[in-house]
Amino acid sequence: MSEEMNMTENRDFQVGDHVKGTVLKIEEKAVTVTIDGAPFDGIIPISELSSLHIEKASDSVKEGDVLDLIITKVEDENFVLSKRKVDAEQAWDLLEKKFETGEIIETEVKDVVKGGLVLDLGVRGFVPASLVEDYFVESFEDYKGKTLAFKIVEMEKENNRLILSHRAVVEMEKESQKEEVMDTIHQGDVLKGKVQRIASFGAFVDIGGVDGLVHISQLSHEHVEKVSDVVKEGQEVTVKVLSVDRDSERISLSIKDTLPGPWDAIEENAPKGSVHTGKVKRLVSYGAFVEVLPGVEGLVHISQIAHKHIGTPHEVLSEGQEVQVKVLDVNKADKRLSLSIKELQEKEAEHSHTDYEMPEESSGFSIRDVIGDKLKGFKSE
Repeated sequence: MSEEMNMTENRDFQVGDHVKGTVLKIEEKAVTVTIDGAPFDGIIPISELSSLHIEKASDSVKEGDVLDLIITKVEDENFVLSKRKVDAEQAWDLLEKKFETGEIIETEVKDVVKGGLVLDLGVRGFVPASLVEDYFVESFEDYKGKTLAFKIVEMEKENNRLILSHRAVVEMEKESQKEEVMDTIHQGDVLKGKVQRIASFGAFVDIGGVDGLVHISQLSHEHVEKVSDVVKEGQEVTVKVLSVDRDSERISLSIKDTLPGPWDAIEENAPKGSVHTGKVKRLVSYGAFVEVLPGVEGLVHISQIAHKHIGTPHEVLSEGQEVQVKVLDVNKADKRLSLSIKELQEKEAEHSHTDYEMPEESSGFSIRDVIGDKLKGFKSE
């Protein structure tokens, strides 16, 4: 026998020594290993096999595996060993470096518990529910067995505390994607998007990794009381980019500008001579603006309001009043309608004349018709 072998056989094994053990036998709650140079075998309790809870020892190792172990107790002709402590020592050193550099860790979700996800990184890692995604997750059952990317957000080696976040990785990726999108979109672009969130003042639309705001005034050509009357969360929409503020990362969008305008078919919907019932929207010194179609207002000049002379439109009209108007002129290019209230009132006067006065053919008399006989008398004298 060589001197080297004698030294191995005569080695004095102490608590805290690192040794290599080969799995000899696996029982439900313990594993037996042979240790190079040791006079007897060692036992690894199931609690010392892994940093995670396991039901059976066979879930963690198999016969023939060579393991890095540490001696935790020396008993009569037996060693008590730990694989968990060796794994933890090695893991903490590596994890501290990853924490300092902010490195992303890809690993499998080993278990799902009430408060979040459990990872095995040589030590037990925990992902609180609030750090799994950047949105609310009802159930995490589908996450078990999935491989995801995580970032260490908190670690305390002395307390064996390791907190990780998948949400942080998701937010980093979205921020990077957002910067790319911000660089590629420009004012005037027409894009497809999805309504992400509805607020009282408008709708936020995702246009490929970045949200833009469609103000309530840009939802429709018609007046909108409630945003939810026009769009719903999750709805696919077409939007036009109104402005891009890269400094504040704000994007203004319009749905209205992608829709046919109310003036596009104005010559067909409100031709010259047509009569409409409209609502007085605004009164100004020189006339009244009347909405004759959704999104289409025309001007009734003060001279076209009444047959009689009036000083201001307020004398005969009020905002919100319904009136009948006649279209005098259509200017599609300038989006102008000239309207008249007076012309319709004049027509009513003519109808009234016809109903209550003598027929036209009977009213064409002259002075001669009335006093003709008397004139004849004068001539004969």
